[in-house]
Amino acid sequence: MDTEICNRKVGSEEMAKYVLKRVLMALFTIFLVATLTFFLMKAVPGNPFVSEKTPPQSVLDALNEKYGLDQPLSVQYFKYMGNLLRGDLGVSVKMQKNYPVISIIKEMFPVSAKIGAFALLWAVLVGVPLGCLAAYNRGTATDSTLRVVCTVGISMPSFVVASLLLIVFCGGVVGWFPSIFDGSPRSYVLPCFSLGFYPMCYIARQSRAAMLDAINQEYIKTARAKGLKTGKIIFKHALRNALIPVLTYLGPQVAFTLCGGFVVEKVFTIGGLGRYFVQSVSNRDYPVIMGTTIFLASFIIIMNLLVDILYKVVDPRITLGKES
Repeated sequence: MDTEICNRKVGSEEMAKYVLKRVLMALFTIFLVATLTFFLMKAVPGNPFVSEKTPPQSVLDALNEKYGLDQPLSVQYFKYMGNLLRGDLGVSVKMQKNYPVISIIKEMFPVSAKIGAFALLWAVLVGVPLGCLAAYNRGTATDSTLRVVCTVGISMPSFVVASLLLIVFCGGVVGWFPSIFDGSPRSYVLPCFSLGFYPMCYIARQSRAAMLDAINQEYIKTARAKGLKTGKIIFKHALRNALIPVLTYLGPQVAFTLCGGFVVEKVFTIGGLGRYFVQSVSNRDYPVIMGTTIFLASFIIIMNLLVDILYKVVDPRITLGKES
């Protein structure tokens, strides 16, 4: 009993050390992302206040002074990083003048997150069973058909899928769904399908490869020798190990999908964070670009950390505290 308690204590300490180490690495990574984004953004020629109708130089000078863009680059950098440490992402200088960037993210992100959540949900629920089905029927017509579909899905960019769906199902041929996103249940179908098609195909391929490796292991052969049913062998024993590469992929993919498919939101006129980010780049709205980039990077890092911890849940043999 004492040995069991001691092992649990050691395991908890290893987990705590691992999480602390990853958190520190995450903070350093966010710092690097913010620094690189800041200097790369400033290196691009142009000014957020210069457009087709350029205002007088006196107005430009006043605007640059108001938003601190007339200061030396180093001063701007340290000022921005200081504000970032206090949770201040600045205000929009072009698209929504003087509106806090953090408020823009709070308003835009839920729209993208809802669409992304539905897209990922169907991608996982369809992709994992398809991968298992293809692996179990390896070499058959079912396996070949699924591999062709998944290869096409991975090769086809999301904007092509979105455009084809828009042409076929939004008035061009069938007209079952609205061409502009209006928040109705029907308007979610095509964006969610477009956004989830690539992850579904990739997850299916990953699941197939991992499942093929798992079903050839000795413990699967032992389970077959004991007379266990095929369904129980596949979904209870082999699937646990087959899910590990899928979890690895889902870490960053969850963040990318929930933050919005930039092109998909543009095609279907969705007022989400992805579409707004594209517009901010076009308008050189520096604080919005910085804020959304840091938000996306932070989200990716957090999801990767959660996935690493989930490894332990899926496969208890994995020791997080001992990294090679």
